[in-house]
Amino acid sequence: MSEISIFVDESGGQDGHSKYYVLTLVFHDQSLSIEEQLHEHKRGLAIRGFADIPFHAGPILTGHDDYEHMDFKTRKSYFTLFFMDIQKLPITYQTFLYKRKEVGGSTQLATKMKRDVITLLFDNLEFFQSYDKVKIYYDNGQEIVAHALRGAVEYALSKESVLFRKTNAADFMLAQAADMLCTLELTAEKYRNKEATRTDIKMFGNAHAFKNNYMKAIKRKRLS
Repeated sequence: MSEISIFVDESGGQDGHSKYYVLTLVFHDQSLSIEEQLHEHKRGLAIRGFADIPFHAGPILTGHDDYEHMDFKTRKSYFTLFFMDIQKLPITYQTFLYKRKEVGGSTQLATKMKRDVITLLFDNLEFFQSYDKVKIYYDNGQEIVAHALRGAVEYALSKESVLFRKTNAADFMLAQAADMLCTLELTAEKYRNKEATRTDIKMFGNAHAFKNNYMKAIKRKRLS
């Protein structure tokens, strides 16, 4: 039985205070093993003497949570290692970015997300229908995302073929990949609008360096 997994991550609170809202979907054909990539990532951590902790872009950038007592150089090394490793994963992804002032409140945002995911699925309908099962992994962190995803996928695909799985990003390298890709796409928008923070510039360099060193690589993974 062929299966495709969709790992979901978002950036921006559903309360409407964030200027941008970002939704990222990572697609993985489950017949393509990632055991080698997972092993290589753990090996890379061990070689550097790093603790094997789940990747989480936000805390790496800000130095919070598991990364609270690490210096900047170490945190950047964590980011760089994971960035290099996800390029080797057999995945594709798609990101949707919304400007709050253009979308409106949470209801309008949920409607827009649902519509965009439906369009994505229909634009690639033959691809998704080639799988017997579609498994969606999301931590249900934001109700508007969970509602939009369920509505979109059940509308576009057979309900019998879709399974929803609540997940913790710490348990899945692919969920952590969604987190990184979501962060990079948001950062790209900030660079485009000359809104990059001092932390962004410290981690990624100027806009030209960010585009060449990060965005060119991940664009190859985009579904469309």
